[in-house]
Amino acid sequence: MGRKLLLEKAHVEGIRYYDVYRREGGYRSVEKALKSMTPDEVTEEVKKSGLRGRGGAGFPTGMKWSFLAKPEGVPRYLVVNADESEPGTFKDRYLMEFIPHILIEGIITSSYALGANSAYIYIRGEYAWIPDILEQAIAEAKNNGWLGKNILGTGYNLEVYVQRGGGAYICGEETALIESLEGKRGNPRIKPPFPAVKGLWDCPTVVNNVETIAAVVPIINNGGDDYAKIGVGRSTGTKLMSACGNINKPGVYEIDMTISVEEFIFSDEYCGGIANGKRLKACIPGGSSVPILPANLLLKTAKGEQRMMHYEGLSDGGFATGSMMGSGGFIVLDEDQCIVKHTYTLARFYRHESCGQCSPCREGTGWMEKILWRLENGQGKLSDIDLLVDIQSKIEGNTICPLGDAAAWPVAAAIRHFRDEFEWHVNNPKECLQRNYGLAHYADPIHVPTPA
Repeated sequence: MGRKLLLEKAHVEGIRYYDVYRREGGYRSVEKALKSMTPDEVTEEVKKSGLRGRGGAGFPTGMKWSFLAKPEGVPRYLVVNADESEPGTFKDRYLMEFIPHILIEGIITSSYALGANSAYIYIRGEYAWIPDILEQAIAEAKNNGWLGKNILGTGYNLEVYVQRGGGAYICGEETALIESLEGKRGNPRIKPPFPAVKGLWDCPTVVNNVETIAAVVPIINNGGDDYAKIGVGRSTGTKLMSACGNINKPGVYEIDMTISVEEFIFSDEYCGGIANGKRLKACIPGGSSVPILPANLLLKTAKGEQRMMHYEGLSDGGFATGSMMGSGGFIVLDEDQCIVKHTYTLARFYRHESCGQCSPCREGTGWMEKILWRLENGQGKLSDIDLLVDIQSKIEGNTICPLGDAAAWPVAAAIRHFRDEFEWHVNNPKECLQRNYGLAHYADPIHVPTPA
């Protein structure tokens, strides 16, 4: 049983409310930070912990904080990115819905470290019921002296605000989020300047994911060194995973990143195996934008070693034979799933969510969607497959923000690993409307030649 830091008290009755949360040890990190640590010491603990951004990019959090510009007389802001719009990802929703005070506590401690007196939680529009939960938690914290003026008599002031988004995936990108927060259309900004220098209202701003900010609580309570001991290598601490798809036990799991992918999928402690006695065909391990992997490359790396559930383990082999941890949206597909259909569904999503600012993304996502619709509906040509590869290669790396990459990578990976399934759709236009391609060789062991 791995160690739990964020979900340890998740099942305590009433943990959503201040009195229970406080009774269970809540707000200790705020007391410790404000009464016995300087802001720089808090940042140093976060650096020592090795905590990496849990929103998808995996950038070292303490390093990001240290980039924050500190000009005299200019306010600084902490913005919490709760615009969890990556298909397959729902871990932040779980935290905010069931343990909102761990986020509020993390915000206070982090804002103190950053010298911010205002913090904003930017939450996706579809999470319509959660802002009320957060507002209640903020009110409870304020009524008990954890927010407002002169917190704990230390002279530190902080207000936290909740801002509902309009339901745009693009606003998960930090500069588009800031534009939206300012009341403008959520279009990503060209960088530089980076938010750390000119962010919200042209002031220095740090944007961090919900899970990242919540993780600051156990880091300050137990120390950065203790947090760094959990996990493997640069994958320190625990990670929340949103597991869904064709598994027996979908849900949010907290792992310490020392387990294998095979254990995560098949053990009773986690996903409980493939539903309905089916076989594993493929998995998208980090949310819809990361490369899909066939079963044989998911459970074992191309070198034939067990693939592990951490940042380096999931990316082993690069995009040729690996994937990414991403935001932790773990989508499992069984033998009955059609890869062409799922790739079309994702392409349709990214076309719909493109802000239209960059030509490669605006035109390319629509083009890929149309071609994939043709292939899925038995109207494609073999040349369409190479055309898709060509289009995605011209989107990738040629846009202001990563949405272009997010649209391109799933298409490239699906064709890289499942080209025979795409070709079958072309060569069997009527049959592909009646049945799916099936498992084929995707679960076969990988043949790794032994050196002579």
